Amino acid sequence: MERLRWGVLGAAHIAVSKVIPAMQRGRFCAVSALASRDLARARETARALGIPRAYGSYEELLADPAIDAVYNPLPNHLHVPWSVRALEAGKHVLCEKPIALTVAEAEELREASRRTGKRVQEAFMVRTHPQWLAARELVRSGRLGPLRAVASFFSYFNEDPANVRNVAEWGGGALMDIGCYPVTVSRFLFEQEPRRVMGLVERDPRFGTDRLTSGLLDFGGGQATFTCSTQAVPYQRVQAVGTRGRVELEIPFNAPNDRPCRLLVDDGRDVFGGGVETVAVETCDQYTIQGDRFAQAILDDAPPPIPIEDAVDNMRVIAALFRSAASGSWEAP
Repeated sequence: MERLRWGVLGAAHIAVSKVIPAMQRGRFCAVSALASRDLARARETARALGIPRAYGSYEELLADPAIDAVYNPLPNHLHVPWSVRALEAGKHVLCEKPIALTVAEAEELREASRRTGKRVQEAFMVRTHPQWLAARELVRSGRLGPLRAVASFFSYFNEDPANVRNVAEWGGGALMDIGCYPVTVSRFLFEQEPRRVMGLVERDPRFGTDRLTSGLLDFGGGQATFTCSTQAVPYQRVQAVGTRGRVELEIPFNAPNDRPCRLLVDDGRDVFGGGVETVAVETCDQYTIQGDRFAQAILDDAPPPIPIEDAVDNMRVIAALFRSAASGSWEAP
């Protein structure tokens, strides 16, 4: 079976603990090399994960002709610079979210993809997870009635000043790190772009990052609301509410890979749960699916599951939320 040969930039925790092992279990992925600015660390990580080659610089990996695609899990401010360099080196790119720090950066990446003819995708693994495909199908089927609201909450607690999520100039903060998920899934379920958005931000006085952010997205016939925080009890939940029913996703973003996910579908017959049906979604690893679907698209010379234009549009909404928080007014993406 033909497999896409991957190189990984850096030894980020998400890459080492989740994405690389998941991709190694995929049907269409072969993780062939890993690079770090610390050669010893690259060799140690590659040896632990069974990766054949290790490099002491990102440039060396990009120069490797045996690499077809690059996974970029670097800190947010390095997403676009190194993704562009990977594209220019003739590699396809799967880049962690958020794909950029600004709309202009996202557009730069899109243009680099067009210029080089190489594909790039934002690594929103939720967009290809079966539980999210099932949720969208429930909306499309009409079982919930017309979609009126999507309500999301996503939080964790992290006050480590050395953590990249708490470094403002590197794109840290709640909205960029985890608020981007409620934004993308709201657009995913409504299947359109919001006409205007309203944002509210509370910043950490030490880091300058947003530690508590809420947003309201106006989709015309429906609305999406969310709250995200880097300094609150760990929790996540999403509900999509229509005129005749609702669907609740228990673990919408950090979906487990060792047990089924559950959708709670409620027909609204009472407020005590009498109309709730539990729909189990098969056990799977969303990072394996993400890697395989991107790899298969490349091998088949087909468009990636999530086009780069979607990443640009998601960045437009995020930027508008920040503008609204500063202006105190509605902003159009």
